[in-house]
Amino acid sequence: MAERNAPHVETFGCRLNIWESEVVRDHAGNAGLNNAIIFNTCAVTAEAERQARQAIRRARRDNPDAQIVVTGCAAQIAPDSWSSMAEVDHVIGNHDKLSQAAWMSVAEGCEAIFVSDVMAVREMATHMMDGFHAHTRGFLQIQQGCDHRCTFCIIPYGRGNNRSAGLTQIIDAAQQLVDGGSVEVVLTGVDITSWGSDLPGRPRLGDLVQALLSRVSGLQRLRLSSIDPAEPDVRLMAVLGDDDRLMPHLHLSAQHGDDLVLKQMKRRHLARDVIRFCDEARRRRPDIVFGADIIAGFPTETEDAHNATRQMIHRAGITYLHVFPFSPRTGTPAARMRQIDGDTIRRRARELREDGTIRMQQFLDNAVGSLDQMLVEGGNSGHGRNYAKMRLQGDFIDRGALLDVKINGRDDDILIVEQIG
Repeated sequence: MAERNAPHVETFGCRLNIWESEVVRDHAGNAGLNNAIIFNTCAVTAEAERQARQAIRRARRDNPDAQIVVTGCAAQIAPDSWSSMAEVDHVIGNHDKLSQAAWMSVAEGCEAIFVSDVMAVREMATHMMDGFHAHTRGFLQIQQGCDHRCTFCIIPYGRGNNRSAGLTQIIDAAQQLVDGGSVEVVLTGVDITSWGSDLPGRPRLGDLVQALLSRVSGLQRLRLSSIDPAEPDVRLMAVLGDDDRLMPHLHLSAQHGDDLVLKQMKRRHLARDVIRFCDEARRRRPDIVFGADIIAGFPTETEDAHNATRQMIHRAGITYLHVFPFSPRTGTPAARMRQIDGDTIRRRARELREDGTIRMQQFLDNAVGSLDQMLVEGGNSGHGRNYAKMRLQGDFIDRGALLDVKINGRDDDILIVEQIG
């Protein structure tokens, strides 16, 4: 499983973890931890933690002599729980994993738990990288942490409060990624819509996007990770309509479609805000496609509330659904609310996923016969501009190629395309 003479990093969870795993791999390698297996964990659901523990036990069986290190959100929130696993040698906190000192401590055989108080951290710096192991995109962290306290979410306790990287630093980091061969740069963070709120002048995400597109030489595609529909950004909408290098795909942290449930979640938007956001973005960019995070079976959710979510998805025209069956996280207010039985949660999650499958198939079928642009990511597979999965017919093309394509058909959830021009 583990690569010999190089640290192996297994990543769970979000795109931000993908970015951080690159930093971790560099730091661990520089510390000489060439026989280490590092697990960068996620805490968003109990299932994510279960999968990580299962992978750790499997790694120990297959690699009895390797050092096993656990880091990430789950490790930050409950370090003792992970350290108590017989298979684990060291636990490193979420902020600490981005420092060379923590990995040197592991190499020197120091304390088993290296976890600092993430809530005390007030600044962040994005790390300079020129590429990504096993990824054709360049992921770029622009902020860390979250100032909001949604009742279902444990992540602020693993990430701390919002901290933004500076504009100049982000531009320099993006330029290094492009110079290193990244055709597409993806902006990541815990709550990227909050970028700039702690910086002088309080710039917005749209200001950053505009600056990157105008000042990073050779940047061909810019993509955003999950954004919050509660904070309309006039500049971002303007750039969306004016520059086609900003990809026509936005993933929304919607979570639900019933206003009472949204209030119980302590979200800052209502269902109509999601619909208005999508309508305005679609007016600016008719080819845009939306994704959304949706929670099924939140405590006290009625059948009417569940159906309101399905209606909101339809009215907003959301295509990519990332459905989470509600999972109570110890220490959150939602865990103390009246819970819904598991069978109902699973049934509602299944219905939402079925809705998503139908919407996705309709979207893909409507794309047949049209033209697009594909980023090849290996094995003649990749993604289009609106994040549709694609498979290229014909000769093998190297990873990282950006091709103009015609869409000839659909194979399940993958578009079959051929190169043109």
